[in-house]
Amino acid sequence: MRRFLSKSSSLRNPSLTPLSSSNSLETHICDSKTSSSISSHVKNPSGFPQEIPSPASSNGYSQVRHWSHNPSFSGFQVGFRRLFSPGHWPKFPGLRNFGREGGGFLGSQSFGTQSRSLCSEPGRESIEYDVVIVGAGPAGLSAAIRLKQLCREKDVDLSVCVVEKGAEVGAHILSGNVFEPRALNELLPQWKQEESPITVPVSSDKFLFLTKDRAFSLPCPFDNKGNYVISLSQLVRWMGAEAEELGVEIYPGFAASEILYDENDVVVGIGTNNMGIAKDGSKKENFQCGVELKGRITLLSEGCRGSLSEKIIKKFNLRDKGDSQHQTYALGIKEVWEIDEDKHKPGAVLHTLGWPLDQKTYGGSFLYHMKDRQVSIGLVVALNYQNPFLNPYEEFQKLKHHPAIKQVLEGGTVLQYGARTLNEGGFQSIPYPVFPGGAIIGCSAGFLNVPKIKGTHTAMKSGMLAAEATFQVLNEGLGMETYWDNLKNSWIWEELYRARNYRPAFEYGLVPGLAISALEHYVLKGKFPFTLKHGKPDHEATNVVELHCPIHYPKPDGLLSFDVPTSLHRSNTNHEHDQPAHLHLRDPKIPELINLPVYAGPESRYCPARVYEYNPDEKSQLKLQINAQNCLHCKACDIKDPKQNIEWTVPEGGGGPGYSLM
Repeated sequence: MRRFLSKSSSLRNPSLTPLSSSNSLETHICDSKTSSSISSHVKNPSGFPQEIPSPASSNGYSQVRHWSHNPSFSGFQVGFRRLFSPGHWPKFPGLRNFGREGGGFLGSQSFGTQSRSLCSEPGRESIEYDVVIVGAGPAGLSAAIRLKQLCREKDVDLSVCVVEKGAEVGAHILSGNVFEPRALNELLPQWKQEESPITVPVSSDKFLFLTKDRAFSLPCPFDNKGNYVISLSQLVRWMGAEAEELGVEIYPGFAASEILYDENDVVVGIGTNNMGIAKDGSKKENFQCGVELKGRITLLSEGCRGSLSEKIIKKFNLRDKGDSQHQTYALGIKEVWEIDEDKHKPGAVLHTLGWPLDQKTYGGSFLYHMKDRQVSIGLVVALNYQNPFLNPYEEFQKLKHHPAIKQVLEGGTVLQYGARTLNEGGFQSIPYPVFPGGAIIGCSAGFLNVPKIKGTHTAMKSGMLAAEATFQVLNEGLGMETYWDNLKNSWIWEELYRARNYRPAFEYGLVPGLAISALEHYVLKGKFPFTLKHGKPDHEATNVVELHCPIHYPKPDGLLSFDVPTSLHRSNTNHEHDQPAHLHLRDPKIPELINLPVYAGPESRYCPARVYEYNPDEKSQLKLQINAQNCLHCKACDIKDPKQNIEWTVPEGGGGPGYSLM
């Protein structure tokens, strides 16, 4: 397929000039009427952050932080924005064939049904595909790749589009990550012969129980032989390039903000949000209307607590239909360090339980030795914790001072910081994943294996199974329910069923949880005669303030522990300030009337980016201030708010963190 950018595209620094100038990028875009492909000439050979133009500032383009090891995605983003702006659509005769060979920037054999039409909203373009995928994570890209593989095998022409809210593929991806290659072996068997970022096999595996000053070795329940220590954000960048090679169109920098339905309530695609809206709701000079991406099948791969996926689950009662429980979550906070060479042990894996968390709070830490003297360290805290004074970010800072951790990090430098929620409900919490017009895949449905602490391989496999079902729907007339049947007959189902009692066992506390899970893992091997249930939903688990004492956390030392602004800077988070807040209060009175007096304002602590602060007003009354520009898109607020009063929605596309090592 002819893509916006081939792998050989040369890139040079655009010097932050708007696209309306006479630079080469503008020239290539304007010449697209007569060209069968579009290339960008913006170069970032170092892989370090650079600024790229995007529509949102006074000169027409804001400065969006860009991280790239595969620079093609940034040019793709800029080109897509320009081409899909009102008044900049290439005028081709015979729009029904737009996208076929010689048909402009979408030219390929794969776009057999892609077309453009005007929707009912004035100024909004509508583009049709066979399959629209929301989210360029492991599941979404696996689905896209598998679909194109099937097209080649069966000599069928299907158009596949992936839309991603991050400024580039991988920008919003964060995970541990000890990677199990089982699904990748099935999807791309030759990955070892290619230049994939999977190069560090696990070399050792340790499991410790921590007290405040000591560490006790435990039998290691993780079987990581044959697994790899990786950066998941780098893996999905590589997968994105593989998908492009097969003919998948990837649009980073565009946030899917709404589901499109037909008159029968069948999902027919998604709409991206408008760009260039001011905080007061007015249209700025650089306003651009969103785009409708319509698909015969829509696959939602938004990751944990996907905003559109949650709406679909509620609208079609998919939890009831799947006879599943509520989902339960944890918050993972992570840093990547560069450490001294003599301390670095590539492939070494360490997991811990215990301190700094109390015995009623489920969670643990990890420390993985990556390549290039890098280690990833993180703390995972279950969001059903009870103490409203608990601050996961500060608990993570304490962790790094433990002697078993400190000895590794001392003398090192933090390269990157981030946070993300993860699904922990497992087998009991999988909803029926099929809805009219599409399906939910990956962590949006929740396929994490808690005792393995792994969900990438299961997410990828779910995307592959959904792709196979989608192909049968579009070419053989079968129903999308085939995806559900395939899931229940796959190794995902078997694996999650065997692990189903591990997480709910810890509802009874740390020691009972360890005992039950050990019995399940070592003796019964997943054949427990019954299935344990999860406790309260996470937001209901928070106790009132009278039941707990405040927790006094030590001040950061600037060497191992840091304040939130310092860490936030390392996440490369950037949002256009003059835009409507993407964090909505359903009732603006609840923070001051309930959250503050009853729960001591827990949103000021469970958020790892200081988005929520209580500040005194002119009458010295504490009022909630929302710093939406700090948001890491972790979704903790959407999950943990005691009254479910906070709704997380997508900001302008391209905003948020800019991860490159996570």
